[in-house]
Amino acid sequence: MTEAAIPLWEVFIRSRNGLAHRHVGSVHAADAGMALQAARDVYTRRGEGLSVWVVPSAAIVASDPAEKEMLFEPTASKIYRHPTFYEVPDDVGHM
Repeated sequence: MTEAAIPLWEVFIRSRNGLAHRHVGSVHAADAGMALQAARDVYTRRGEGLSVWVVPSAAIVASDPAEKEMLFEPTASKIYRHPTFYEVPDDVGHM
């Protein structure tokens, strides 16, 4: 397999229970198993990961920043959807 034919995988790591997975980088690998192993080797060397996700880069669909107004404007006019009206107790972690 040439380097151009080896798929690119996006790596997401969850550092602790209750937190969301966070994008940390990318790896090239021939399949999902190899991508997971490469992601573990590269991005969790210091034990900072609890869970690792690898996703083929080709499978990710993203919005165009130029279309920001069309996608996100409707939420600005509906302030009742924002959690600013609620007080979150200090005992609730990572919300």
